[in-house]
Amino acid sequence: MSLVTEAEQLEREGLERIAAATTRDELEAARTALLGRKSGKLTALLAELPKLSADEKRAAGGALNKAKLLLEGRLGEREAELAAAAKKQSAPVDVTMPARARWLGARHPVTIIIEEVEQIFRQIGFNIAVGTEAETEWHNFTALNFPPDHPAMDMHDTLYLSDDILLRTHTSPVQIRMLQSYGAPLRILVPGNVYRRDFFDASHAPMFAQIEGLAVDEGVSFVDLKATLTYFAQQLFGETKTRFRPSFFPFTEPSAEMDVQCTICHGSGCATCKGSGWMEILGAGMVHPQVLSASGVDAERYTGWAFGMGPARMALARYGIPDIRTLYDSDVRFLQQFAR
Repeated sequence: MSLVTEAEQLEREGLERIAAATTRDELEAARTALLGRKSGKLTALLAELPKLSADEKRAAGGALNKAKLLLEGRLGEREAELAAAAKKQSAPVDVTMPARARWLGARHPVTIIIEEVEQIFRQIGFNIAVGTEAETEWHNFTALNFPPDHPAMDMHDTLYLSDDILLRTHTSPVQIRMLQSYGAPLRILVPGNVYRRDFFDASHAPMFAQIEGLAVDEGVSFVDLKATLTYFAQQLFGETKTRFRPSFFPFTEPSAEMDVQCTICHGSGCATCKGSGWMEILGAGMVHPQVLSASGVDAERYTGWAFGMGPARMALARYGIPDIRTLYDSDVRFLQQFAR
């Protein structure tokens, strides 16, 4: 049998074996048997070429080269066919399955509270004011009637940037600056971040949002304060119990703290409310006359009341969140509950 005939027979047998291969392993075995460098049939036939005459060598060489190109092309095609079949079999498409849910983002619960508080107070005539987070000691303490030896002025509670510049411990300095700039009468709401050297536990954080409110006008009394804040609590929390407790702040006199019934334990006592059944949401009081005078306001003519609240604690009460640290975890599973 001539090499040309054997080359043609190799083509036929090779194409049949390639077509019969149903796995990659079988296809690789066919490649090795047909075109392998050591034991392949084509290699064995090529080894016979030197024994032929020039004319026979030319005819046989052309036939063998044609067989090689044909088999190599068919091996590549069959490999692609098997890969496509394996992919289709391993990952079938089920058109009846629901689409994968996509995370679209959500507002943080503290942001929701701040926006709702702003809306409530805008409806009763308050304007929104903002101020710098780095403050002078005079604006943060002295103008607010803090005595020089007050514990809050110690480095243990306050983060100082220099001898006289600090990170504000409350948003009250904005009240001073607004009174200096615009005088009285004045009604403002001041949202912003404040900083204190505090422990990070279930109800405290070293950096947190705060909202201050200030109303200064002729004839303003504690009755106005209590009525306004009770109205605010009912608007934000719905039908809930509230109470005012006597307190002390250097910048207000008299002073009080306002509580709402704990929404987690409903008054029975838990870790969040420290077993009292109540959650403090704000401190308030009548603006001290010395604060008005320091701001350039006539304390004989005008009176005012002010309050400060933590929207993070209000978010705990509003949504029944047991630990304030949850608000800082950046857990999208938690935030997804507030998506609208």
